[in-house]
Amino acid sequence: MPAYAVAIVHQVEFGPDIVEYLERIDATLEPFGGRFLVHGGNVEAVEGGWTGDLIVIEFPDRDQVRAWYDSPAYQAILRLRTDHMTADVFFADGLPVGYNGTDSLGK
Repeated sequence: MPAYAVAIVHQVEFGPDIVEYLERIDATLEPFGGRFLVHGGNVEAVEGGWTGDLIVIEFPDRDQVRAWYDSPAYQAILRLRTDHMTADVFFADGLPVGYNGTDSLGK
């Protein structure tokens, strides 16, 4: 079942460290089957307010998300981002094909 690394970016101090982070992140994703699904861009808030940027990276499963985040390659660039960005970052599990909203009722 797919899993996702999600970031809600509130503030970025754009400079050489962020550029380096962006230049190096794709190589850290590849060994774990990670790929960007959303990377900033236009967000249309239809309920509530929205500020910031949304980033969603898909992985084959939760183990691969964690392995990527903990990998030496990603840890080597992490501070390039965290020293210059304020964001909420979390992991979320996807759902199986055929899932319906009523499945959450546990019936």
